[in-house]
Amino acid sequence: MQTFVLRPWKIEDLDNLVKFAGNPKIAANLTDAFPHPYTREDGIAYITAHTHPDGVQHPDGVVFAIEVDGIACGSIGVFPQKDVHRKNAEMGYWLAEEYWGRGIMTEAVRRMIRYGFSAYDVSRIFARPFGSNLASQRVLQKAGMKPEGRFKDAIYKNGRFLDELIYSVHRGENSEP
Repeated sequence: MQTFVLRPWKIEDLDNLVKFAGNPKIAANLTDAFPHPYTREDGIAYITAHTHPDGVQHPDGVVFAIEVDGIACGSIGVFPQKDVHRKNAEMGYWLAEEYWGRGIMTEAVRRMIRYGFSAYDVSRIFARPFGSNLASQRVLQKAGMKPEGRFKDAIYKNGRFLDELIYSVHRGENSEP
């Protein structure tokens, strides 16, 4: 596995963020809230929304840059839910195509699971990959998350219906301390 760090986003990451996030293969596996094409304005908004200069943990979640050899080449976050789902947190992530297949994302998910359980009062962390995203499903399984369900044709993306899958890990299981 290639070494990497998870760290806060910085405005100096903007050029790499726009470059890597602009890949249509990245946007194809994320919700439509992730814009494509990805502009500098999108990048500035993203970095600004996920930068907390006071160092205080944001109650709505945290997003870290994935840095390899000094280059921010991906993102991962965990987001506590509200109301009756308040003991759950959702995880989302992406990694630049140039870095796929190096074990980075599996380890990033493991680290984020540990972080999520230590930073938030949640008992379950879940992720919702598209049914067509086999690589993401493998990442989640290798990181210790288990499949919970499949919702047939629950997603409409780029003019076609896709299944939505749910993977989760509960406090005390697998990669969580």
